[in-house]
Amino acid sequence: MSTVVLRVGLVIATLAAGMIFALPPAFGAKAQAFTGTVSDAMCGAKHMMEGDPAGCLRACVQKGSKYALVVGDKVYTLDTEDKAALATLDKLANQKATVKGTANGDEIAVTSVSAAK
Repeated sequence: MSTVVLRVGLVIATLAAGMIFALPPAFGAKAQAFTGTVSDAMCGAKHMMEGDPAGCLRACVQKGSKYALVVGDKVYTLDTEDKAALATLDKLANQKATVKGTANGDEIAVTSVSAAK
Protein backbone atom coordinates (compact mmCIF):
# COMPACT_ATOMS: atom_id res chain seq x y z
CA MET A 1 0.00 0.00 0.00
CA SER A 2 1.13 3.47 -0.66
CA THR A 3 1.83 5.91 2.14
CA VAL A 4 -0.92 8.20 0.83
CA VAL A 5 -3.54 5.48 1.31
CA LEU A 6 -2.21 4.74 4.80
CA ARG A 7 -2.28 8.42 5.73
CA VAL A 8 -5.84 8.85 4.45
CA GLY A 9 -6.90 5.79 6.43
CA LEU A 10 -5.23 7.16 9.54
CA VAL A 11 -6.96 10.53 9.10
CA ILE A 12 -10.37 8.86 8.67
CA ALA A 13 -9.81 6.66 11.73
CA THR A 14 -8.74 9.68 13.79
CA LEU A 15 -11.80 11.67 12.72
CA ALA A 16 -14.12 8.77 13.51
CA ALA A 17 -12.60 8.36 16.97
CA GLY A 18 -12.89 12.10 17.56
CA MET A 19 -16.55 12.09 16.61
CA ILE A 20 -17.29 9.30 19.08
CA PHE A 21 -15.62 11.18 21.94
CA ALA A 22 -17.32 14.44 20.93
CA LEU A 23 -20.82 12.98 21.37
CA PRO A 24 -22.65 14.69 24.21
CA PRO A 25 -22.53 12.88 27.53
CA ALA A 26 -26.33 13.00 27.58
CA PHE A 27 -26.29 10.16 25.07
CA GLY A 28 -27.00 7.15 27.21
CA ALA A 29 -27.01 9.24 30.39
CA LYS A 30 -29.71 8.36 32.85
CA ALA A 31 -32.13 10.79 34.40
CA GLN A 32 -31.42 11.61 38.03
CA ALA A 33 -33.22 13.43 40.83
CA PHE A 34 -31.61 16.59 42.23
CA THR A 35 -32.93 18.27 45.37
CA GLY A 36 -32.01 21.85 46.17
CA THR A 37 -33.23 25.42 46.30
CA VAL A 38 -34.81 27.02 43.22
CA SER A 39 -32.87 30.09 42.11
CA ASP A 40 -31.87 31.74 38.84
CA ALA A 41 -28.71 31.36 36.78
CA MET A 42 -27.77 35.05 37.09
CA CYS A 43 -27.77 35.18 40.89
CA GLY A 44 -27.02 31.56 41.71
CA ALA A 45 -26.79 30.92 45.46
CA LYS A 46 -26.86 34.59 46.51
CA HIS A 47 -29.49 37.00 45.23
CA MET A 48 -28.26 40.46 44.29
CA MET A 49 -31.44 42.52 44.81
CA GLU A 50 -32.31 43.78 48.26
CA GLY A 51 -35.35 42.27 49.94
CA ASP A 52 -37.27 39.23 48.86
CA PRO A 53 -35.08 36.53 47.22
CA ALA A 54 -38.11 35.06 45.41
CA GLY A 55 -38.86 38.51 43.94
CA CYS A 56 -35.25 38.83 42.79
CA LEU A 57 -35.42 35.41 41.17
CA ARG A 58 -38.62 36.25 39.32
CA ALA A 59 -37.22 39.61 38.16
CA CYS A 60 -34.07 37.94 36.82
CA VAL A 61 -36.11 35.28 34.98
CA GLN A 62 -38.32 38.00 33.45
CA LYS A 63 -35.13 39.67 32.18
CA GLY A 64 -34.03 36.46 30.46
CA SER A 65 -32.13 34.47 33.08
CA LYS A 66 -32.87 30.76 33.29
CA TYR A 67 -34.02 29.04 36.44
CA ALA A 68 -31.33 27.29 38.44
CA LEU A 69 -31.12 24.76 41.24
CA VAL A 70 -28.65 25.25 44.08
CA VAL A 71 -27.52 21.88 45.40
CA GLY A 72 -24.98 22.38 48.17
CA ASP A 73 -22.18 24.49 46.66
CA LYS A 74 -23.15 23.66 43.07
CA VAL A 75 -25.48 25.73 40.89
CA TYR A 76 -27.18 23.90 38.01
CA THR A 77 -28.84 25.87 35.21
CA LEU A 78 -32.21 24.31 34.40
CA ASP A 79 -32.98 23.77 30.74
CA THR A 80 -36.69 23.43 30.00
CA GLU A 81 -39.37 25.04 27.91
CA ASP A 82 -42.15 22.92 29.41
CA LYS A 83 -44.80 25.37 30.63
CA ALA A 84 -45.85 23.15 33.55
CA ALA A 85 -42.25 22.80 34.76
CA LEU A 86 -41.68 26.55 34.43
CA ALA A 87 -44.89 27.29 36.36
CA THR A 88 -43.81 24.91 39.13
CA LEU A 89 -40.36 26.53 39.29
CA ASP A 90 -42.02 29.94 39.59
CA LYS A 91 -44.30 28.66 42.34
CA LEU A 92 -41.31 27.16 44.21
CA ALA A 93 -39.12 30.26 43.87
CA ASN A 94 -36.48 30.23 46.63
CA GLN A 95 -37.93 26.98 48.05
CA LYS A 96 -36.72 23.39 48.12
CA ALA A 97 -37.56 21.40 44.99
CA THR A 98 -36.73 18.08 43.41
CA VAL A 99 -35.81 18.32 39.75
CA LYS A 100 -35.60 15.18 37.64
CA GLY A 101 -33.53 15.25 34.50
CA THR A 102 -30.21 14.56 32.84
CA ALA A 103 -27.15 16.51 33.95
CA ASN A 104 -24.53 17.65 31.48
CA GLY A 105 -21.88 19.56 33.37
CA ASP A 106 -23.58 22.49 35.13
CA GLU A 107 -26.87 22.13 33.24
CA ILE A 108 -29.85 19.84 33.82
CA ALA A 109 -32.22 18.97 30.98
CA VAL A 110 -35.40 18.96 33.06
CA THR A 111 -38.04 16.25 32.75
CA SER A 112 -40.07 17.14 35.88
CA VAL A 113 -40.16 19.46 38.89
CA SER A 114 -41.88 18.95 42.23
CA ALA A 115 -41.77 20.33 45.77
CA ALA A 116 -39.13 18.55 47.83
CA LYS A 117 -40.47 16.10 50.39
